[in-house]
Amino acid sequence: MASYRQRLDFGLNMRTRQITLIFLVICMSLIQILGPRVAVAAEEPEIRANRGETGMELSGHFILDRNTGIPTANLGAPAPDDPNQYMADTHCRADGPDTVDPGCLALSCPATTPGGDEGTPVIWKQAPKSITNPGWTNWIPISGPTCLYDAKPENVLANIATRVLNDFRQLPVNPGTLQAQPFPHTLKGGPTNFYTTATEQAFDLTILGQTVHLTATPASFTYTFGDGTSLGPTPAAGYPIPEADWLLNQTRTSHTYTATGNYPATITTSYTGTYSVNNGPPLPINGTLDLTTEPKTIHVWKTEKALVADTCQENPTSWGCPNAEK
Repeated sequence: MASYRQRLDFGLNMRTRQITLIFLVICMSLIQILGPRVAVAAEEPEIRANRGETGMELSGHFILDRNTGIPTANLGAPAPDDPNQYMADTHCRADGPDTVDPGCLALSCPATTPGGDEGTPVIWKQAPKSITNPGWTNWIPISGPTCLYDAKPENVLANIATRVLNDFRQLPVNPGTLQAQPFPHTLKGGPTNFYTTATEQAFDLTILGQTVHLTATPASFTYTFGDGTSLGPTPAAGYPIPEADWLLNQTRTSHTYTATGNYPATITTSYTGTYSVNNGPPLPINGTLDLTTEPKTIHVWKTEKALVADTCQENPTSWGCPNAEK
């Protein structure tokens, strides 16, 4: 909101008739200059004037027309305290990254003057001024689609950068699986080796009419063992080991259960991302995608030792053998 204020000093010795004549000439000049751009409520005076002993003061307020960029007069009206900021979405998109307003596809914006430029279909959106750098989800559609004339060229890369994290977090990234050795049964007091199968994944999308290539890369892992303990975040994805080493080899991602029971173990993988617009250089995505696997139940058993007279081959029902009585 801009303000216009002009003071006319006539001097102490000017006669009232001369003051009135000059005032009327100025009023007519203002009306000719502003022309149709003046938008005044019918019940309000077009110009406010205060005449003192030495001069006369004229005042008015002007509003920036967001369709044309031209200030229009709202003479005599107080400036409103608007808590919002506004944006003309020249992609004419609303209510989320994957929804296009069908009215935009049919809207025509012909030139308003002979030989002039055509307008651009837009949807006007608002966000609170308290948000210094509003993201895609902060902007709320308030009107449109409508035509915008004399708009500045949009920065497509900046618009994609604003919303790419939201698109990244909606990708169907495979979280991989949590593996355990031994599984499904392990021993109390013995190491259980955990690792994940999460891998790098790539996707091709169309964002704001541009071809965008996104890559999701597993960067860190948090192991939750189900017994109240966890490991991570850590860059260690773990790895499989030979069966002969299961109860002997302690890896970086191994865990030792101290009590028997059934424990739901999971792993949360944190993916970082990059994106490339129209085969351009890969750019980092400012944020991560965190995915957690379905729980995998680990059955923790304990061992007992006893002296026996024969092997299970010799006596399949002997103590400790698979066919022994429970």
